Formats: sequence, C-alpha cells, structure tokens
Amino acid sequence: MKTIFQIAKTELKMLFYSPIAWFLIIVFMVQCGLGYMATLKSIAQMQADGYKIPFSVVGQALFGSNGLFSAIMRNLYLYLPLLTMGLISKEMSSGTIKLLYSSPIRIRDIVLGKFSAMVFMSAIMLGVVTVFLAISYFTADSPDTGMLLSALLGLFLLLCAYSAIGLFMSSLTTYQIVAAVSTFVIFAILYNVADLWKGVPFIRDITYFLSVSGRTDWMLVGLITSNGIIYFLAIIFLFLTLTIYKLKFSMQTVSPMVKAGHYLSIIAITLLFGYLSAIPQLIIYADVTENKSNTLKPDTQKIIQELGDEPLEITGYTNLFGNYQEDGNPESYQKNINAWAPYVRFKHNIILKSVMYYDTLAQGGEVMRGNKGKTLAQVAEQIAQTKEMNIKNFLTPEQIRKQVDLSKEPNFYIMQLKYKDRKTFLRVYPDNEHWPSETEISAAFKRLLKAKMPKILFANGELERNINKIGDREYQALTNLKIFRQSLLNQGFDVDTISLSTTPVPNDISVLVVADPKVALTISAIKNLQDYIDGGGNLLFTGEPSKQDVLNPIIRQFGVQLMDGAIVQQSKQLEPDLATPNLTGAATKLFIPLEREHKDSVVVSMPLATALSIENIKGFQAQPLLVTNPKSSWLKRERFLNDSAAVKFEPEKGDLQRSFPLATSLTRKFNQKEQRIIIIGDADLMSNKELNRFNLRTANFAFNIGVFSWLSYGEFPISSFRPAPKDTVLLVDKDQIHLLKLIFVWIIPGLLLACGTILLLRRKRK
Repeated sequence: MKTIFQIAKTELKMLFYSPIAWFLIIVFMVQCGLGYMATLKSIAQMQADGYKIPFSVVGQALFGSNGLFSAIMRNLYLYLPLLTMGLISKEMSSGTIKLLYSSPIRIRDIVLGKFSAMVFMSAIMLGVVTVFLAISYFTADSPDTGMLLSALLGLFLLLCAYSAIGLFMSSLTTYQIVAAVSTFVIFAILYNVADLWKGVPFIRDITYFLSVSGRTDWMLVGLITSNGIIYFLAIIFLFLTLTIYKLKFSMQTVSPMVKAGHYLSIIAITLLFGYLSAIPQLIIYADVTENKSNTLKPDTQKIIQELGDEPLEITGYTNLFGNYQEDGNPESYQKNINAWAPYVRFKHNIILKSVMYYDTLAQGGEVMRGNKGKTLAQVAEQIAQTKEMNIKNFLTPEQIRKQVDLSKEPNFYIMQLKYKDRKTFLRVYPDNEHWPSETEISAAFKRLLKAKMPKILFANGELERNINKIGDREYQALTNLKIFRQSLLNQGFDVDTISLSTTPVPNDISVLVVADPKVALTISAIKNLQDYIDGGGNLLFTGEPSKQDVLNPIIRQFGVQLMDGAIVQQSKQLEPDLATPNLTGAATKLFIPLEREHKDSVVVSMPLATALSIENIKGFQAQPLLVTNPKSSWLKRERFLNDSAAVKFEPEKGDLQRSFPLATSLTRKFNQKEQRIIIIGDADLMSNKELNRFNLRTANFAFNIGVFSWLSYGEFPISSFRPAPKDTVLLVDKDQIHLLKLIFVWIIPGLLLACGTILLLRRKRK
C-alpha cells in the first residue's frame, strides 16, 4: 500500500509541475462557473418578472438532468484524455518503464498507484463542482441534499471509470498524442455503443451494458442502485486488469493464444458480474431524495404486492399506420425497460413484449384514400420502406386480429397487460407527459385484480349531457375519452348510461349523475330516482339557469333549490356570464387532491351558473363547496346578453349582491354508511369545452375528479401526488449573481493561474 501511495504522490507532483493540470482545472472551473451563472441568471430574471418558479431551482435547473451535472458529464471527454495520456506512455517513450520493471515494485502497484493519482485528480474536479453546490445553499431555499450527494457520487464514479479507460489506452502506445486520441475514440464508442443493434435482442443487452451513456441518470435524480455502482466498478476492474496484463505481457514472451485467453477471461468475468448485477431480484435501491420521489407510492406498492408471484406480461402493440411508433419499435426496448424500472423494483417478473402490425384502424382509412389502386399490403410495404423498416417484422391485419381486438382503441401505441387469465389495456396519451403515470398504471393493475371498480351511471332519458359526444357542452372528455389522460375511464372508474324512465337504478353502483335534464322527468323516472335516494345512494345533480323548474322539485327534499337568474361577474378580460367561484375550505378538505395539487388553482370556471339556496336542510349536513366573490359578482334575476352593453347591477329588479354558494355537498348517516350528494348550479364546469379552457388557471379537472372521488369514498383515483420541491425561491438577485460570477469565473481562476505560474516558475529555476 505504501508503494502505491508513493507512486501516486510522484505522479501528482509530475502533473502539477506541468501546466496541463493547472490549465485543465482552471478551464474546468471557468466552464462550470459560466454554465452555473447563466442558469442562475435566467431563473433570477424569471423571478424578477413576477413568475413563480414551478421547478426545483437547485435539484432540477442548476444540478439536475438538464443542469450543471449533466453538462459536466457530457464534456468530461474533453478533460480526462489530456490528464491520462502520459500516465504510462511517457514512461515507455522515455525508457523509465524498464527501470520500474527491474525494480522490486509489482506491476499491479504501478497501475494502482497511477490510477490513485487520477482518483485524486477526480476528487479535485469534484471539489470544484462541490464549491458551486455549496453556493447553492445560499442562493436557493432548502435544496435536496440527498439528491445532490447522489449526483456527486455518480460524477465521481464516472470520473474514475474514465480514468481507468485513459490509463489503459496510455499503456498501448509510446506516443502521448496517440494515447489521447485513442482515449477520445474509446469514450465516443462507449458513449454511443448503446445505439448500435438496438433491435437485436441479445446484442442490445451487451451493447447497453457496455454503454456509459445514461448510467448516471438515476443518480442525478437521487436514486442509487447496486447495479449502477457495480457497472462503474466493473468498468474500472476491466480496464485496470487489462492494463496490468498488458504491461506483464510486454515483459514476458507469451504466445498470442495465452494473451487472448487472459483478455477474454477478463472480459467474460466483467460481463458476468454485469449480468448478475442486472438481475432484478438482486438489485438494491436507495432513494436518497427528501420526498422519496423515485419510489412508488405506498398505495401503488400495496397493489403490486396483491399481484403476488404470478408473472405480469406487458405487450406493446405498434401500428405501422398509427402514432407513437417510437414507443414500440425494437429500438425502444431499453427505453421501455427504464420506464417500467420503478415497477420491476417491486415486482421482478414483469415481462415486456413488443408486437408490430399494420391495420386500417382510425387513420388507416386516410392512408388508403391517399393510395388509390393499391392494396393494403402494398401501402404497408411502401411505408415500411420509407421508414427503413422490414415489412416482414409486421403482422398482417388477419394475424393481429386473431391475437387482440384493437378496433375500439385509439390509433396509438397501446399496451395490453395480462395477469393470469385477465387482460386490460394501458394507453399512452397525446399530451406533454405522454407516458401513463403512476395513477393510470395503478388503475390498470386494479382492473387485473378484478377489483370492484367504482361504477358511475349518467342518466340519459331526459336530454341530459351526453357522455359519448365530443361537442362543447357534452361530457365525453371527462368520462370515457380514451385519449384523454384525466377521463374517469383512465383514472379507474367505470362509466355508463341509464334511462331512469325505463330502468331502476342498480344498488351496486357508486354514483348516479343527473346532469342538466332539459325536460321534466317522467313519473317512472322520478320513482326510480326516489327509490335510489331512499336506498342511500350517492348522487350528483348539475343544473342550469332557465331550467331550475326541472330539478327543483326533486332536490327540494334536501332543502336546496336552484335560484332564479344567473351569476354575473365583472371582469376586464372575460365574459360577464363566466363565474369563477372560489373553493371553500370544506372543498379542499373533502377533495384532498385539490388541497395538495392545486393550491394556486383556487377557482373553477362555470359559464352561466345559478346560485343555490340552502335552507331548511332535512336530515342532511350541508357544506358549500364553491362560493362567489361578493365584491365582483351578483345574482342577475333577468336574462342578459354578453355582446350588449355592460351588464348592470339592478337591485330594483331583484338583483342580489352577496356571496352565493354555487355547489354544495350533503351528507347523512344511512344504514351504517354515509350517503353523499352534491348539487351544482352549473353543468358546463364538467363539459368538454371547460376542460380544454386554457385562458384561465382553473381547477375544473381537479374539482370534477375530486367530486367523483369523494362520492365513491376516495377509492379512486389512486393518487400519485408528490410534494412540490422546496427550493423554488431564489435568494439572490441579478446584481449578486454578477458579483458571484466575478468571483468564481474571474477572481478565483485568476488566483489559481497565478499560483500555478509561480509554482512552475520556481520549479523551472530549481
């Protein structure tokens, strides 16, 4: 050990007695400083402009996957070859290697000593990064220390792995420049090898293991895994051992077969360790983030445990004529592996499969219309050739239809989950997040477990809102639109319709919805509805102005009435009939997702809403959920037009200006359970149009989902909510950032330059 230390000490002296080490450290610090300060300045500008920072300042912007750590890891190949190029090649070119061979020093000590010197240099570079990390504790509020330390560990392991590679390349030649260029080449190969043969099952596993690209991604976000650490240790072992044997063989006369046998054995041992470390059952995880943001929620873990030891098979179906083919082609296999990694952590026997096919679903008809005179097979072959794909890898329509019925699914990449003899679909969505979240995946798992999903029935016999139409006033987006992530169907609910005039309401449903009936209910409909109410069923009523007389006779028994008139709300930007009531404290307590996830979205948009009169409550406890602002809104008794003159408050005509409830909850104890009813003075807040309203920051979706979650006793949706990061406030302004830039980009690097220059000059004089 003493010999290794002495060699490392000698190597470090040689590095710092030459300009190269000082130059690289200074350049490295300047590059880190420029990147860090540029990001800091942009965030400060955003905050100065009055925008609330929606992301983690330190963990995501400054040091996360898009921050300083990521940039450093992408640029390390610029530094390490210059440090490692002369480690052994200079000994070989000067002849001093022969003196080392003839000394009692072992080859292993020589290699480990020089590697130790590079580990120390790596620690110095890590120290430079740590300086900026320390600054962050004064520039932002409450950084996640665990995540930052995890990222530092990933950076250090990457530096050590690159050092081992550079050391080996330095042992192959007597020319330092050749060693540097060769190291550049090896770094490029290891960084890009994962992109080679991604569609070949066996080879892609090997190339992915050899690839260094993305190996630190999990550590950057605070998840340390045993296979990630073993990968870097295996790479270090591989190249250090290769270096030792390379130097040994240069001292001895050994046949090429013996050399090849030793080298292949070393590579085989490395691959074996890599293979064993990747076995899901053997992987150890450590989520060091403050909020355990890389670990599935306890509710999701419980669902996975219920799946037991039976394998879960996930088959992705990709239509040649469909969207998001990049999710399902063979080249995306590793991406899907990474996407399912959080679930494999708790269920090791998840099996991923991929099927490619072509069929005329949805957009397929448009494809055929644009290729008249050609058969479907000819069109498919033409498109496959354009995309540089082999049509033989795609199943024909006849073959795919024998496997699975996709005729009612969107023309996107779609996954089918199979557990025992049960199957269910899991969709991707045309939104920014795209991949199904923990909420949608958990709901799919519950369907596989044959859990009793909450069933919601929408009355449809009296011209109520339609759940199967995409018009502005209808409810398909909220209920069963498959390409809409937030639809009740994708969140874990079953939805259907019922005609109250002809069918009694089943007792096993979770909620009955009567949404804006336009004509009076028939006698039989009223009887069926009343029987359901008397039986303790949960209900949702939504009504509209000018149709109060349809619902009022029914809801009078609860002590609630829809008042005559409509709410007017003064606004410079919005129509006067668009009410934006505030959520009450009772609403956020009833609907926990609102309290947690929408603290800033405290209003709901309700076009042409009417107020509720809550008096003489009989047997129920009422809690207003949405209330108007009395300073900016009032109840207008007469009808008014949006495009006429400004709507005026006219008390002489019966207008009332005070805080009005627009939605209320009602509860009572009934047969050892709580009967729950919600009445809302507007039906449009759940409409397709309002769920797609982008000119307001509203909580419509969260409120609507909260309504159905509360009415079904909170069983669904399964929340994947995670607390917002704490470091969302920058504590420095642009002037202070300018001072920091002056210190860490100019003054400190200048001092280092002066120290290095003085040291080198004094060394030269000696």
